[in-house]
Amino acid sequence: MSEMPFILSNRDEDRKIFEAMINKTMASFFRTMGDGKAFSGIDPYSLRRKVKEMGFLPEKGIGFDAALSKVEETVLANLLRTWSTSYMPHLHSPALLETICSELLIASFNDSMDSWDQGPAATEVEEAVIGGLLSLFGYPEGSDGTFTSGGSQSNISAIIAARDYYLDRVFSTDTKKKGMPPEYSTLRLYTSEISHFSMDKACHIMGLGYDSVRKIPVDDKCRIDLKAFERMVEEDRAKGLHPFCAVATIGTTDFGSIDPIGGMREICDRYGIHLHADAAYGSGAIMSSTYKSRLGDLSLADSITIDFHKMFLLPISCSAVLMKNGKKLECFQLHADYLNREEDEEDGYINLVGKSMQTTRRFDALKVLMAFQTRGREGFDEMITKVIDNASHFFHLINNDEDFISSVEPELSSVVFALKDGDEVNRRVRRMLLEKGTVIGQTVKDGKVMLKFTLLNPNLEKEDFPPIISEIKKCRDKVKEEM
Repeated sequence: MSEMPFILSNRDEDRKIFEAMINKTMASFFRTMGDGKAFSGIDPYSLRRKVKEMGFLPEKGIGFDAALSKVEETVLANLLRTWSTSYMPHLHSPALLETICSELLIASFNDSMDSWDQGPAATEVEEAVIGGLLSLFGYPEGSDGTFTSGGSQSNISAIIAARDYYLDRVFSTDTKKKGMPPEYSTLRLYTSEISHFSMDKACHIMGLGYDSVRKIPVDDKCRIDLKAFERMVEEDRAKGLHPFCAVATIGTTDFGSIDPIGGMREICDRYGIHLHADAAYGSGAIMSSTYKSRLGDLSLADSITIDFHKMFLLPISCSAVLMKNGKKLECFQLHADYLNREEDEEDGYINLVGKSMQTTRRFDALKVLMAFQTRGREGFDEMITKVIDNASHFFHLINNDEDFISSVEPELSSVVFALKDGDEVNRRVRRMLLEKGTVIGQTVKDGKVMLKFTLLNPNLEKEDFPPIISEIKKCRDKVKEEM
């Protein structure tokens, strides 16, 4: 134990020890990759007991080899294998090979994104990547953005920025210095009734509460009803309320449905409302030459959420928020003598903490840079087009099978469907599949329990679907025998 270095150093012996540790770690990983199943099938009580038996903090360390052995046996063997073609429940993708390598570099250097002197090259790369994303999504000069921990933080950041801008414009209130004006409780945010819960969470965090979130009804394709949206805005204005933000969901979590951003833009312009595009899911489709037109013109939005750990196939976590008027991100600006000194910034040192909710942040932009450089536009086009093609193919298989009911025809890569045998059968079938190592999703539509495939794995082929459908039916038959 005493021979093991605490941290990396330039000494040859330390490098050799670290290299050996990495090799042992990879060997442990490969031993636990499994047989293609997505999960070991262990029940929660057995797994909980095994984890508890590992212990927590021994008085004397057992050393790396023994610790890794424990982790391999109990943890790695029972982790989800997101690369498995039997894993398809959530917006939780497998990771591109080059981005897994990027994670090793990010962790080894351990740079932080709050100030230039904590990550010189990292800061410049993030700024360059943000600049490229602004161009990719059609934003003009003067726009800006920042990386975040995920779609929730991106959405919350955008909504906070929209709130501060609105209060300054309408009530001449400097929210950062003075706090909230008396009229604050009259603010309203509009979003689809099937949008992500982070909109509600944002309004809770901001002190507005869930009741300030107006849920817009959806049509039979699970897109917001534009007429209902405008009617709700007019009704609220007549009550003396203040619509400050609306959210277009570009890929709902369950159905992958895409709100009509053009129509929402027209309404928001009429009433002076900030339009945010929650494209955490759907943003990846911009790389598909076949399907990017389904997104609409995202440059119409005042802000955009992008999640790279969904359709872009990057490791968790990696997200960004883009702001068409970059000055709106100044709501997060605050100078500290120990961190982002004004004189440094005047001399060209960029301190990214000034436009982020976070202080310490990982160098996640490296994963985007490595993936984009490695695959290029053509590579991403191929991957993302394939997963959307797969969803369409699976939907039509299910739609033409008399044992199933289908839901909304997918615009992206999610398919919601159910066996015709009722809620309890569908619940039990999903659980039985989990125990067999196949992990699929479950949701509710129109009060009925539904199953869900979220098809983000480009290794899935069309010929893989008939055996999966057959397995679902076998589980159905067994469940019905046991009931």
